[in-house]
Amino acid sequence: MTGQPRRVIAILGMHRSGTSCLTGSLQEAGLELGEHHTWNPYNRKGNRENQDFVDLHDAILAANGGAWDNPPATSEWSDDHRERARALLAEYAGAEALGFKDPRCLLLLAGWRALVPGLERVGIFRHPDAVAASLANRSQIPREQALSLWYAYNRLLFREYRRQPFPLLCFDDGEESFNRKVDEVIGRLQLRPVASPTRFYDNTLKTHDGGTPLRLPWKIRYLYRRLRWASL
Repeated sequence: MTGQPRRVIAILGMHRSGTSCLTGSLQEAGLELGEHHTWNPYNRKGNRENQDFVDLHDAILAANGGAWDNPPATSEWSDDHRERARALLAEYAGAEALGFKDPRCLLLLAGWRALVPGLERVGIFRHPDAVAASLANRSQIPREQALSLWYAYNRLLFREYRRQPFPLLCFDDGEESFNRKVDEVIGRLQLRPVASPTRFYDNTLKTHDGGTPLRLPWKIRYLYRRLRWASL
């Protein structure tokens, strides 16, 4: 199989940071996701991930001695990894705009940029306390480790934004504000405006707000402020 969709859009962000919500919102506007998950115990509307992309990312991370919760120092793609990615894209060669979402993608972006020179990106982040609480609930990850992962992923997100800016949302926004900004992103991406008054996002999708704020390391506080500054 050869070829790829006319446009490929990567939805970027840390685990438990609203990537599923953003992806579902863009799907409402016509973004093609291919075969994807529509339900799991920790995402009532599904994480909207295409398992083939997730499996590829896991394989690349493992080949580099890492995993989603243990980001490797390098993220080299083998020839086999590149061929698997090309075959995935070729499956959706007829799509006008294909989107894929997997937080692991942030650890592997150089490989995707090499395969898709015109790769488009949209990103989202969330307060580190809320992410840590959600990771503790889903994966029993201790707070210190969760904050370290938050920093590792979001540092890459901000670095990618600085390299070439793209629409960046904050999942800490309320429902009305979030949907208004999603509409702005839909316009920027030239997708189809959502006509339905019932939107993918609603406040019930947020199961953890972080609880009582605890003292955060300065570099995490600083990075969160930088992301807020850069966001819509």
